[in-house]
This record gives sequence, C-alpha cells and structure tokens, in this order.
Amino acid sequence: MPERNPKALRAAIAAHAPKLLVDFDRHWRRDIADAYDLAPVPAFMARWWGEYALARDPKTEARVHALEDEAGAEADFTRAKALIEEAGQIRREAAEAKPGQ
Repeated sequence: MPERNPKALRAAIAAHAPKLLVDFDRHWRRDIADAYDLAPVPAFMARWWGEYALARDPKTEARVHALEDEAGAEADFTRAKALIEEAGQIRREAAEAKPGQ
C-alpha cells in the first residue's frame, strides 16, 4: 500500500489498478478538487483506500463482487443480507491495510 495521502494513492491506482483511475479522478473532481472545505477528504480517502486495497488482490476482489452479485439475485432477504454482510466484512478487512503492506 502507498503512503496514505491522495497523491500517493492516485499514483498507486494508476500503476497497479488503472481500471479504478477514471472513477477516482471523477470522484476527486466532483467532491474534492474545487472544495473550500476539506472535510470530505477523509471519507474520500477511506473509500478509495479500500477500493485500491481490494483491487490489489484480484481473487478477493472477484469474491466480493460475486457475493454482491449473488445477493442482488437472491430472493430470500435473510440470505441476501448474509451475503452482503460477508462482502462488507471482506471490504472492511481490505481497507485496514497499512502503508507499506
């Protein structure tokens, strides 16, 4: 994982997960670039830190997406909820990655 700042994260995304770059840049321009209030930056970083951490491991990323897709198609609410909770737990664990890991 890169240093925990927007510039380093963007560089890491560009180098190792370029499929995320368009959305990262769009989100940055929409919510951060012209903002006079930097309050949204921590939330922005948390979201994209987790997205990048997940994208670094294609197998885990595929598992999360499969769980989310399965939940979307699941007719049983209890089962769908369990699938989403499992995907969320994997996302949270990925987002806990520290710089240098």
